[in-house]
Amino acid sequence: MSRRCELTGVGPLVGHNVSHSNIKTKRRFLPALATTTLQSEALGQSFRLRITNGALRTLDFRGGLDVFLMKAKDEELSPRALKIKKQVKAKLATQAA
Repeated sequence: MSRRCELTGVGPLVGHNVSHSNIKTKRRFLPALATTTLQSEALGQSFRLRITNGALRTLDFRGGLDVFLMKAKDEELSPRALKIKKQVKAKLATQAA
């Protein structure tokens, strides 16, 4: 399983551990991922996604999964999140018509 957020696309970063004597060794900064169950109001069902804690806070701020997905760029979303976005978009289009 990849260490990448399914909604924001945030992944591991590379940096250095720097000792007191200024010796640099490579290390990885892993994102704080959490497996959460998110409710889609338009579809009326819940989805289990592996997202960062920052993405979870952004979801709460923007008003839920549906609003977040509509504003998100397709390049950042995982294939599962893209599938959910297409379903939500289709459902909202049928409700508006």
